[in-house]
Amino acid sequence: MGKTGDNISSGNANWKFSGKMVNDFESHVSKSVPIYNRGHELIIKLSDFFIKDDSLVYDLGCSTGKLLIDLVKHNKHKKNSKFIGVDIEKDMIEFANKQKSKSKLNSNKLELFHEDIVNYQLNSSDLIISYFTIQFIHPKHRQNLIDKIYKSLNWGGAFLFFEKVRYNDARFQDIFTTLYNDYKLDMGYSPEEILNKTKSLKGVMEPFSTKGNTDMLERAGFKDITPVVTDICFKGFLAIK
Repeated sequence: MGKTGDNISSGNANWKFSGKMVNDFESHVSKSVPIYNRGHELIIKLSDFFIKDDSLVYDLGCSTGKLLIDLVKHNKHKKNSKFIGVDIEKDMIEFANKQKSKSKLNSNKLELFHEDIVNYQLNSSDLIISYFTIQFIHPKHRQNLIDKIYKSLNWGGAFLFFEKVRYNDARFQDIFTTLYNDYKLDMGYSPEEILNKTKSLKGVMEPFSTKGNTDMLERAGFKDITPVVTDICFKGFLAIK
């Protein structure tokens, strides 16, 4: 096991979103992903355009539940709106349920499920969020998952899709990999921690390029697609049905 920063350790090709790291997850990811907090705030603001009375909202890969809890608070005036978080990690769902209890939200307003989003059945909805989640889904399942998301959205509904991206050109990839490593050094991570994190993510996280992601969206049926935020090798997309 090697230290990857923020009290988190992981082995070679063995990054996990479970165990003790759950308590330090928000701190770690907000430092590791340049747009993490900004994207969180942007999603909350964008939700004004899509969440109505009676809307159903999904967060696929909800982790600690922080984004969903903030979304519920922001949209509390939307009558009969419902928010559902799904995560494959039991430890994350247990942590999210504790945060939900602390927030004193209406228990019927927000539900959290320990499920695999690849197999989870989605109902008709107005907003679906995938916040740095699909990059951890095996590529063989991704198109079917995006197809399912498109089919479950109501007409005019939105998919907010945030991912780490690779670059089509090797020179660009080298440039932005270096910039991202510089960013992590600036955030206080040691070279050893950066290398250990990279080694732990081998075969666990498989980012697509911007084109690879937009091609998936288009094959599913989305025609209205736009980037909403980009920083180094991280990107957020808004796709409207």
